[in-house]
Amino acid sequence: MPGTIVLEIPARADFVSFVRVVVAAAAELEPNLPNERIEDLKLAVSEATTNAIDAHSRSDSDDRIRVECRLADDEVTVLIHDEGPGFEPEDVPILPEPDHPDRLLHESGLGVHLMQLLADDASITSDGLGTDVKLTVYASRRRNSG
Repeated sequence: MPGTIVLEIPARADFVSFVRVVVAAAAELEPNLPNERIEDLKLAVSEATTNAIDAHSRSDSDDRIRVECRLADDEVTVLIHDEGPGFEPEDVPILPEPDHPDRLLHESGLGVHLMQLLADDASITSDGLGTDVKLTVYASRRRNSG
């Protein structure tokens, strides 16, 4: 059941839960996608949406954030686009593992790591015009960890 759902939301934190609900409802249309994968996708999308909202906040942008959910025969892909100042994804610092005691010294910074861990495929492209995050989960296979 291929299809696409597009949302444009204000850059406000109270819209993150709305995005999660819409993505979950769309993902449930893929009959072979297990509930645990839908939960993984919802969390990854929440992280990406929160980062997009933060980017808009830092640049005082009134532009909307675009969330696009694409359904294919065996996968669900969510694209999140913001028009914040952009960043270099490779410059995101590598932080200690979540269970390492030094991790307590860092209040934030797990979002990109969580997106990569929870989605089967995750990519981030960014420039001065904004950032695009692409998150995909597959019904029939899962990326190998590590």
